[in-house]
Amino acid sequence: MRVPSGLRWKIAMTTTAVCCMVAAALGILVHNVVSRQISGEVRKDVIRNLEHALDHYQYGTTHGDANVDLNPPGLPEPLRKLVARGQTGSMVGEYGHKPVMWAAGPADQQALAVWLPYEDTRSRLRDIDTAILASAGLAAGVVALAGLFLANRISRRLATTAAVARRISAGDLDARVGFPADAEEPARFRSRDEVRDVAQALDSMAGSLQDRLEAEKRFTADVAHELRTPLTGSLAAAELLPEGRPKEMINDRLKALHLLTEDLLEISRLDSGVEQADLARMELGRAVERAVASTRLAVSVRILRDTVVLTDRRRLDRILANLLVNAAKHGQPPIEVSVEGPIVTIRDHGPGYPAELIEQGPQRFRTGDPGRGRGHGLGLTIVMGQAAVLEIALRFSNAPDGGAVTTLQLPVGRLPEGS
Repeated sequence: MRVPSGLRWKIAMTTTAVCCMVAAALGILVHNVVSRQISGEVRKDVIRNLEHALDHYQYGTTHGDANVDLNPPGLPEPLRKLVARGQTGSMVGEYGHKPVMWAAGPADQQALAVWLPYEDTRSRLRDIDTAILASAGLAAGVVALAGLFLANRISRRLATTAAVARRISAGDLDARVGFPADAEEPARFRSRDEVRDVAQALDSMAGSLQDRLEAEKRFTADVAHELRTPLTGSLAAAELLPEGRPKEMINDRLKALHLLTEDLLEISRLDSGVEQADLARMELGRAVERAVASTRLAVSVRILRDTVVLTDRRRLDRILANLLVNAAKHGQPPIEVSVEGPIVTIRDHGPGYPAELIEQGPQRFRTGDPGRGRGHGLGLTIVMGQAAVLEIALRFSNAPDGGAVTTLQLPVGRLPEGS
């Protein structure tokens, strides 16, 4: 049997357990007080009757009560011993197999005993115990329902907060819990609410994080825009330099910086969310072969099963080119590309992707594990952005026998009419 372990059940069970313990303690206390009071009344009556019987015995008269006798056979042994010591006492016992309250005292070296029926008293005590148990059970049930209701309300709000936190961690910075603030509630109902405080702190954190990321995106875009013009001029000016090794080195560095600037601008456009795909239906195998050929890299392509997909050819070429360049730069040959239906797999035989890339995805300017020689800069970040625009499912992994594996699953389009 599976025991419920959610927060609401824990709170409800804890509340019920505490209520049951309190009810049990109060029930025992009430039982003892009432039992002493009721038994005390009977005890007073039987002792009063004993005193009258002793007075009558002393003067040689008859008490007139049938429940009086010298050394009756049913007198409890403790009372006999007490009377033998010259003392008077009382206790609950039996007489004729029926419960009675006994009282006995010394009379001429004998035990004069008086008894009163105790059955009705026991019935009253049982009725009181039943009422106490019923009241305790009812109270425990009411408290359990109230605790479950309150715990369920708290649990729902915590679950909502946790769901929003997961959305934020997944990249949805517009997600908010949206619990009302203190100022939005009437003053007479305002109270301390830790769950609301946590939710508002999460909303505040998400807003602050979103503002900071937006500022960083704007800064990156502004820097890239500002660098583009002087870089273009520098490239043109470098062409005027005399031929030689210095000119080649300057052109190489300027071209690398120009490509980095273009990559930053592309990432800025992808981050802004304004990029829209120009979708068209095309045969995936042929598109992959063209994209591989345009890279002029030593890559083998296998078309296991071709299909028609709905995609943007320019963006798909960009994704494949970045992945192949990354494999050629950080992996080792042979580099293999296979197409099986809407799934494209790219594999090299190098050290593979770093564990943090597989777990967290590409990070900008992360160079990977220096010890393993595997890295990635902005190329894979652009791949992720373009894949999101094309709704391509992208997965990074490592092959069991070594090498990085990238898997793309494209949306499937309908075959053109007449094909």
